[in-house]
Amino acid sequence: MGQKRNPEPQKSPPVGERLERMFLGRYEHSIDAKGRLTIPARFRGDLASGTVVTKGIDRCLFLFPTTEFETLAARIRELPITQEQAREFRRQMFADASADIPDKQGRIIVPPFLREYADIDSQVIIIGLDTFIEIWPVEVWKSREMPNSEHWEQLGI
Repeated sequence: MGQKRNPEPQKSPPVGERLERMFLGRYEHSIDAKGRLTIPARFRGDLASGTVVTKGIDRCLFLFPTTEFETLAARIRELPITQEQAREFRRQMFADASADIPDKQGRIIVPPFLREYADIDSQVIIIGLDTFIEIWPVEVWKSREMPNSEHWEQLGI
């Protein structure tokens, strides 16, 4: 019998490469009259092949690279359809989701029903959250900016 070769273990990319692939930072941008939002230049490479924008938690919008949304969709698919909260979450994530590919200027369309959900008029804050992005009305973000950090230690990180 021949010997089985063990494949080489997958190595994690160096820290700098992982940071390059994270969505980090915050940026103030505007949405024009046609509902177009310019993606920050730093985020465009990871979003160039496609995006999904949908209702977020806390009445913001979530913006995912298509591949990251596919990963989330697979996890949602595993939730039991017999559980009311799971069905409602599935509805919220998929029913109002909008897929797009950024144009040459790095813009995507944010549909009116999503802008209405998040109470977005024209100025927004785009914040990177590692694997996805949140989009907030500027004033709402400013009111949340200084959260009650005394509870963070309970997270155990």
